[in-house]
Amino acid sequence: MRSRDYDLEFREQAARIRTWGIGLLVLAGLLWGWCAYLLMTEYTIETRTGFEKECAARLFTDRGTANEGVYAGDYCADERDWPEALVVLGLSIPVSLVGTALVTTGSVSRRMSGHAQAMRELDRIAERREKKSEQSQG
Repeated sequence: MRSRDYDLEFREQAARIRTWGIGLLVLAGLLWGWCAYLLMTEYTIETRTGFEKECAARLFTDRGTANEGVYAGDYCADERDWPEALVVLGLSIPVSLVGTALVTTGSVSRRMSGHAQAMRELDRIAERREKKSEQSQG
């Protein structure tokens, strides 16, 4: 395998790594969105008697349905609980860390490959100039 072929394969692999990282960052963003949805939107539940009841968003409630509902026998307190939102948020952390690492690795690898190619080209130009100057002197 020639060095040019190896370099092209290396760049393609770096691009694939970066693409996987971008995909993981998108997944982490979706998890953050889901967490925000769970915490910031109002929701309805069905009671035992079959009626629907409006419940306040977890994050924006002023006491009442979401936070103190357990003590009052309110159904809203059990429907959207904090641990569910925190689990979603907790899952997004390692996904975003791995995604960031992959994007960084892929981007740096491609940049370093381009830099190495530019350095080889500069060396070739310098060698040609040296040969020309030696031929003109000799």
